[in-house]
Amino acid sequence: VQLQASGGGLVQPGNSLTLSCAASGRRMYAVGWFRQAPGKEREFVAAIAWSGGVSYSADSVKGRVNIFTDNAKNTVYLQMVGLKPEDTGVYSCAVTKEVQSNYWYVQELYDNWGQGTQVTVSS
Repeated sequence: VQLQASGGGLVQPGNSLTLSCAASGRRMYAVGWFRQAPGKEREFVAAIAWSGGVSYSADSVKGRVNIFTDNAKNTVYLQMVGLKPEDTGVYSCAVTKEVQSNYWYVQELYDNWGQGTQVTVSS
């Protein structure tokens, strides 16, 4: 499976942004979004099963993100609202075979990392 993240850009604090992760090839069980800020480790943001029935998000973004799938387009979207400067980073998506959502924050369970998209939150 190949993944391509897109939709990043420069936004002002408080605004919204929706990122896309387009997949081609065989699907794994779930897709996760991660981000990496300059000088920091990559961190989990949110993940969702392709079926769309189960999703999981990090505490740092809970209440500010909505992750959803469009199976017809083989695409997973990450909608972010109320963006803060600390949301700045390169956002990447990847796939996992893990079926237990409480493990979806573990990066080592993911494969086929797509090229990331830059999100910059600044006034």
